[in-house]
Amino acid sequence: MRKGPTNLITDVAGILVGNAEDHRLKSGVTAVLCDPPATAAVQVLGGAPGTRETDLLAPHNTVQTVDAIVLSGGSAFGLDAASGVQAALREMGRGFPVGPHRIPIVPAAILFDLMNGGEKNWGQFSPYRDLGYAAARAQAGAFTTGSAGAGTGALTATLKGGLGSASTILANGITVGALVAVNALGSATIGETRHFWAAPFELDGEFGGLGMPSPWPQDAAQPRLKFREAAAAAANTTIAVIATDAALSKAEAKRLAIAAHDGFSRALWPSHTPLDGDLVFALSTGASGKKLLLEDFIDLSAAAAATMARAIARGVHDAAAAAGDLKPAWSALPDN
Repeated sequence: MRKGPTNLITDVAGILVGNAEDHRLKSGVTAVLCDPPATAAVQVLGGAPGTRETDLLAPHNTVQTVDAIVLSGGSAFGLDAASGVQAALREMGRGFPVGPHRIPIVPAAILFDLMNGGEKNWGQFSPYRDLGYAAARAQAGAFTTGSAGAGTGALTATLKGGLGSASTILANGITVGALVAVNALGSATIGETRHFWAAPFELDGEFGGLGMPSPWPQDAAQPRLKFREAAAAAANTTIAVIATDAALSKAEAKRLAIAAHDGFSRALWPSHTPLDGDLVFALSTGASGKKLLLEDFIDLSAAAAATMARAIARGVHDAAAAAGDLKPAWSALPDN
């Protein structure tokens, strides 16, 4: 396995990504656009999710493909972002045909970043619909990671979180890519060190190349949690997209989303808690034209987990320090 050309989810043919953010707000939106529409599924394993249009992704329901996936800050207010993305797609003539109308299908998930030091007094209406529209219009093959889009104001237990992405090309030519906004209750780094839990999966020093700590910290297994700090009990959730150019059914996409959650467990300690809204959307563009045998699907699932773990570490690694931050950026930590 090797990284894709840009090491971003957009290495998967048919996927584009756009970010929009407001650094005064310390929040933002990331839109994942699928052209043509992609087969989609979702798996929610956190205890506090915030979502839109996820029921239609069940394998037994009618709509087979989606036009976009939205990841947003803003807690429940951020669900407005999907309306902005939907408006942009409608202008583009995109959407599910119903008679003379086209209805863009845009599932979404949000993370809690209301208490991160940003200015949230936005008045009568939240800014997320406009941010969603701007994110969709910014769609491109290359995009910023770290303190951008939905990761702009993200925090973990110990450090700033952020928007991360990674890609893998398997030996059979199939590409898998991950995109994640890391705002976890737990920590992406081991103990008080700069070393990432995801280190065993790192490729080419993509998040510092530090490997595992030696000696191993005696307190590494002790969870570091946001809720042990004042006013942070709800400020969590890691939301992600896993995408592939393999041709998958909705049921297979569901299995891929489940497998990608293993990347959360490999990169965050702890993950999937009652105070996280952890979820993974899965997308199959089918651009490769390849349907997979069982053994190939197992390889794809393993790659999905590893790629997701790498994306999580990259999101924290790439975060940038800014005025008013409540947590330090990884880059500001002393060598240890």
